[in-house]
Formats: sequence, C-alpha cells, structure tokens
Amino acid sequence: MTTQRLGLIMHGVTGRMGMNQHLIRSIVAIRAQGGVPLANGDRVMPDPILIGRNAEKIEALAKAHGNLRWGTDLDAALANKDDTVFFDAGTTQMRPTLLAKALHAGKHVYCEKPIATNLNEAVEVCRLAESSGLKHGAVQDKLFLPGLRKLDMLRRAGFFGRMLSVRLEFGYWVFEGDLQPIQRPSWNYRKEDGGGMILDMMCHWRYVLDNLFGEVQSVSCLGATHIPKRWDEAGNAYEATADDAAYATVQLKGHDGEPVVAQINMSWATRVRRDDLVTFHVDGTHGSAVAGLQECRAQSRVTTPRPVWNPDVKQSMNFFEQWQEVPDSTVYDNGFKLQWEAFIRHVAEGAPYRWTLPEGAKGVQLVEAALASWKERRWIDVPALAL
Repeated sequence: MTTQRLGLIMHGVTGRMGMNQHLIRSIVAIRAQGGVPLANGDRVMPDPILIGRNAEKIEALAKAHGNLRWGTDLDAALANKDDTVFFDAGTTQMRPTLLAKALHAGKHVYCEKPIATNLNEAVEVCRLAESSGLKHGAVQDKLFLPGLRKLDMLRRAGFFGRMLSVRLEFGYWVFEGDLQPIQRPSWNYRKEDGGGMILDMMCHWRYVLDNLFGEVQSVSCLGATHIPKRWDEAGNAYEATADDAAYATVQLKGHDGEPVVAQINMSWATRVRRDDLVTFHVDGTHGSAVAGLQECRAQSRVTTPRPVWNPDVKQSMNFFEQWQEVPDSTVYDNGFKLQWEAFIRHVAEGAPYRWTLPEGAKGVQLVEAALASWKERRWIDVPALAL
C-alpha cells in the first residue's frame, strides 16, 4: 500500500461554508483519517494550500489546522504543477472566471454552488471543462444528508408505490439586526452582492428533485422581499434588495414516467414549527414519508389512520405519533466530506462521478426559470440542458 499526494488549491475558505464544511470537516478530517482509500488499497492524502486576499486571516487559519500551506497569490498557486486540483468557495460572481482560469492552467476543478449567477456563464464554463478532458465537479451536499439517504432508500425499495407529490418546507427567521444580531451574512440580502433566496436555494432543490423524485419539467414561482430593511455586521441599516422568500410549484417527470408535483416554500422570514429546518414530505399510493436533515419517518398504506373531520370536537389523534422512524442502518459521515472523497477518487483513479459541472448548471437553469416565472407571472418550461 502506498500513499499518493494530491496537491489541492483551496480558494474562498475563510467564509463560513468554505471553512467549516470544506476545510475543517472535509479536508482536515480526511487528513486526520489517513487520506482517502482507493480500490487497489492505496490511499490519497490531500495536501491543501489555502489562498485568500487577507494574509493575516489565511495564515491564522492555516496554522490552526495543521500548519497548512497558504498564500495570497492565486496566479502563482495555479502555476505550481505539483498542485493539480482547484477548489472554489468564494463569491458566485467570481466563480466562472476563476474556474476558467484554473481549467486553462490544467487543473481539475471542484466548486460550491451555484456555479454561476446566470445560465450563459454556467454553460460556457461547462463547455470549457468538458472539452478540456479534466475532471470537474459541483457540490451537491444535500444528497448525502442522512435524512435524504433514508428517503432515497424507501424510494428504491418501492415503498411509495406511485409517487404523487413532494412538499418541501425550508427556512427560519433571520434576525434583522436591530433587535438581535444577524446570524447570516448581510450580503445574502443584497442582490448586487449575489444574494437572494432563489439564487441560493433553487440550485440545491434542482439536484434533490432530479435525483430523488423526478426530472424537473416546468416551474411556477413567486419571490418576495418580506423584510425590506436590515442591519449589517457593523450595525448599519441598509435596504434589502434581494428576495428573502420564494414560493414555487414544480412539475416533475417521475422515475416511473408518471407526473409528480413538488411544492416548495422557502423563507428567511418564517418561524419553525416542524421537525427540522428543512423537511421533505413525500406522498405515494403505498406510503408517505417525511425527512429532515438527519431523521426520516414513514407511514405505510396499511398503517394509515382514519381521521374524521369534526370542527366541533377537539382533535383526539396525535398525528406525529402515528409515523414510524426509519432507523440508522449505517454510520452517516459528513455529507460534504463524502462528496470530497468521491471527487478525490474520481481524480486519482477515474472512479465514476456524476455530480459534474453540467449538473451544477442545471441548478442555475432552474434559478433562471424561477426568476423568469416571478417576473412574467407565468409557468416556465425547463428543457433538457444543451451544452
């Protein structure tokens, strides 16, 4: 058994997502476990260099996690032939340019979503990646959540029968910043800085819908800016120019060819009274299930209760108690880490990998369709993505 080194350029990891999920819980964790095992028994050890504009911040981060390499010169990092993979978790506006630069430098690329702010740029970078012969991938972390993996197991087992509908509820209250401190970055609520619920989350819902419930066919969407005034990290008031909520209906072609209806409510201006910050409620002819981030509960056709509508009598049934929990059948590792391991195997040994940049572009396609639907107040078809 030998251990191969994989030089990895990590850009944009001083932000919350890049630092916590990609650096600490993925790459640092992979290094701590001795690398990624390959099919032949060898292992791959990622050797990251952290690249950012703030030298003091990036140096402190590198030292805190094993004296990693660091720098502020991206061009110099891309010129180093010993580092063969480029990862980006920076701003969405910069991403297509950075990915193109890395591909022209001969680097395999992996990035956060969305891969671009518009479909034209997304398709352009996909075409470049496909023609380069280099490996490429986009983060699709929700597919690796324990709750959704359990939901997918039910689907593959035929538990639902003919799938009818999906109801997705997502979000929580993000404090405005005057009464209590904000818990999400202020740029999320400025359209000019790449903010917006539809841009942020429709990319996620596209790959979840396509993979678990059915291929997206069309969308009707209404966006909203419910909270027009917010306060930033310094306590300064600003106008919220991005949508902080959206309400969508999506028509799907189910995996059995039958239609499936998906309803999506997503909001940073809602208070939670459900099992988790996000829930996926699936109804089918043979059974239903509700999944959150970690847990999944199911109710089969034969265990479905018979409630009676009577508005004059207090409801005697506790509907939450009538569902059976789907047990943990395995140890569920961090979803970001699992996808990182899959991409590293893809680079090192050519293992199959389906979460490519074109899959990321499909998310941008649904974003544009949802925004067009909101603007034009009509259904928008979502055709097969042409590259």
